[in-house]
Amino acid sequence: MPRRTLNKIFSFLSVDMAIDLGTANSLVYVKDRGIIINEPSVVAVNNKTGQILAIGEEAKKMVGKTPSYISATRPLVNGVISDFEVTEQMLKYFIEKAAASAKKIFGIANMPRVIIGIPCGVTEVERKAVRDAAKNAGARTVFLIEEPLASAIGAKLAIQDAGGNFIVDIGGGTTEVAVISLGGIVAFRSLRIAGDKLNDDIIQFAQKEYKLLIGERTAELIKINIGSAMPLKEKNEMAMRGRNLVTGLPEEVVIFNDDVQRALDRSVKQIIAAIKVTIEETPPELLADVMTNGIYLAGGGSLLRGLDVLISKETKMPCKIIDDPLTSVVRGAGIALENIETLAEVMSKDEEGEAYT
Repeated sequence: MPRRTLNKIFSFLSVDMAIDLGTANSLVYVKDRGIIINEPSVVAVNNKTGQILAIGEEAKKMVGKTPSYISATRPLVNGVISDFEVTEQMLKYFIEKAAASAKKIFGIANMPRVIIGIPCGVTEVERKAVRDAAKNAGARTVFLIEEPLASAIGAKLAIQDAGGNFIVDIGGGTTEVAVISLGGIVAFRSLRIAGDKLNDDIIQFAQKEYKLLIGERTAELIKINIGSAMPLKEKNEMAMRGRNLVTGLPEEVVIFNDDVQRALDRSVKQIIAAIKVTIEETPPELLADVMTNGIYLAGGGSLLRGLDVLISKETKMPCKIIDDPLTSVVRGAGIALENIETLAEVMSKDEEGEAYT
């Protein structure tokens, strides 16, 4: 039977999906159904036996609470795979869970085509690791799409037109800054400073200022509840619980939003510096479009209070947060999945050169 005919049969029987394989969270979009999975990119492993104990939401509950022989960790660091086998198991779990909830006729969900978002500037080895992990997890064909392109598609920007679109995607592990025109990236910066680094800044600040050791989840809650990119008029506070590094005893300290802003200041300035460098590298004709259209913010990090105002002030250009920034990459990859022929140019095929149909 010709390969093209086989592809059509598999396409009819399979549950094609788009995956945002993020450092902090993984989301899965199933064709014709939308986003059906949104879980943390965390895997709990028994180090004695190598057995996977939990993945996603259940594994996140174990972070910082496991005995020595169990580790609850993220298999992706800064947007790229750091533990291939564990990532493969996590992908397999997400693919099977998505397929099980969207089975087609006769209950068959056979070898889906998968589109996965990846950071800009990753090496070919890192690209291959993502492809291989997805293939080993059960994907028939793997397409990769760069995260800024996916975010721009998710934001409904006209990326295939001859005009400049400036997008900043602040995720968990990386910040992607890109100028897009004619379906491609004209200038970009990929910065390994994002949500996780902001959490770490708060942890370091608590140790330095209060001699208090706090966990990552506590730091993230502080960032979400009272964190800001610039000084705010209102004063907010939050109780911060941890272990006193001097006495070794548990302690509660009240932290204010001004303190958190100071803790995050250096990382925020580095993100803005990356935006300015990308602006400098943008051709003047495209920059004229960007001045009109403005800078679009995507990703969970864009929700940091005052960040859009600060970027607008520093760049002298309008800046807006797109609708539902947390899901922009997977929504964009999902749109590419639904329009795989018209948006084929924005994706890279797998190494076997599978046809899009």
